[in-house]
Order: sequence, then structure tokens, then C-alpha cells
Amino acid sequence: TAYFCLYILNGALIQNILARICAYAYIFTVPLSKTPRMQTFEIDIDKCGPMVLDVLIKIKDEIDSTLSFRRSCREGICGSCAMNIDGKNGLACLTEVNKNKNETTEIHPLPNLYILKDLVPDLTNFYNQYKSIDPWLKRKTKKAEGQKEFYQSIEDRKKLDGLYECILCASCSTSCPSYWWNPDSYLGPAALMQSYRWVVDSRDEYTEERLMEMNDTMKLYRCHGIMNCTVCCPKGLDPAKAIKNMKKMVQENFSADKVKLHSNYLKEKMKKEV
Repeated sequence: TAYFCLYILNGALIQNILARICAYAYIFTVPLSKTPRMQTFEIDIDKCGPMVLDVLIKIKDEIDSTLSFRRSCREGICGSCAMNIDGKNGLACLTEVNKNKNETTEIHPLPNLYILKDLVPDLTNFYNQYKSIDPWLKRKTKKAEGQKEFYQSIEDRKKLDGLYECILCASCSTSCPSYWWNPDSYLGPAALMQSYRWVVDSRDEYTEERLMEMNDTMKLYRCHGIMNCTVCCPKGLDPAKAIKNMKKMVQENFSADKVKLHSNYLKEKMKKEV
């Protein structure tokens, strides 16, 4: 038997008779003022799939149908089932159940986010920050007549490896203390790595403007190299390295003679927003 502890907003803990798994599910009930709690469920993991997501689905199907969590692909591609499992952010579909019968597995929603219900966090701010970096190809020159694609050399294409694979699960950003302290102004590892992905894309023609956007005390420089983001990334990516490279490019592109250019860019941007 395994014991699972779930963080539930008016919620549930999971206990398994073959191994212990504690999953925290933040569960809301009526009235909404009720304090969130832990609830334990007992699951026979010999009659369950090997992953934590399998356990959650079994609980929802057979024990408590009110348990809420996000899931979709079950292949580590969509990023929907990101949560905190035994103190580390990751994907429930890629995290194996602890088979040690003497230990309890604790499952919480992603940390430092508003919780909608149980293991379902509110990712509105996270997605708005991603939107703010303009995550699409931006061109100043139009395609020539008959041109269908913007070609890229093999070398330039390789620069995107380790960047484009991000699935925006928010595991890295919500594991970052700097993001916990400044979620309204610091973009966080996920958004910054995706911003860098477009900065180094040879097909994009707004590199300088993108770097101007990132040249900000709060947006970029709240990163202190804690490395939690790289440690927990379920895709094995390195957001910390991307942020380091972004800082280096900002420093190389904005010497003292470019301060005025940057200032004028920000002024024009503010006028457009007004």
C-alpha cells in the first residue's frame, strides 16, 4: 500500500495500502471560507498505473470524484499536470509512484500561485507574462514575391535547441524564489527563456527591440542564478543558462552610447500605450 497526501482546498490526502503517497489537493467546498486541508487516500498501487497521475485518476474515478487537477496528454508534452510532488515541481505523468511502503508522498499544487481548486492553480499571470514577450516571429521586411519560407542555416537552427522544447508547464517559474517575491514584475525563467529563444532566432528582425524590452531591473535582473528552474525542468532544459546568455547579450548591445536610443524607444512605446 502507498500513502498519497494531496493538498485539497477543502481537500484530500491519499494513502495507499501498498505504499504511502501523500498528495495535497487544494479543495474548495461550500462555504468558501472553509480552511484548506490535507486529506489522505489509501490506494493499492499494485492495481494502479506506475505514475503519480495514474494515482490521481484512480482516486477521482473510484474514491472522490470531486478531486480536481489538470491533465491531458499523459506524455509529458502538454504540461497540464504540473504540480509539486515530494517538494519538487514536475509533471505528474512523468513522475513515478514511490514504491517504498514506509514513506508517504506529498502532492501540492504549484507553489506561490492563487489556487482555483485542489491541484488547479491560476496561471493567468504566468500566461500574461508569456504574452508580453511577443512570442512569435517578427519581421521588418516583407517576403519577396513567390517566397514561402524564411530559410535558416543548420548552425542557426541549432541555436534554438534546448529552447523551443519548453512546454510552458510553469514548473520552473514557480520553483524560483525571485518569482515568488516579484511575480508582478519579474518575468520568471519560462518567459525569459522563451524571450531568448526569439532573440537568437536568425529569422527574427526585432532582436534589438526585444533586448531593449528585457533591459530592465525587474523583468530580467531579478534572476540571481539560484538554479531551481534548471533542476526541476521536466524536459531537461536549462532556463538559467538562457537567462545568463540573455544578460550577456544585453550588456554587449547596450553600451553607454546606446542609452539614449533605449530611452527614446521606451518613450515612443509609452506614447503608443497611452
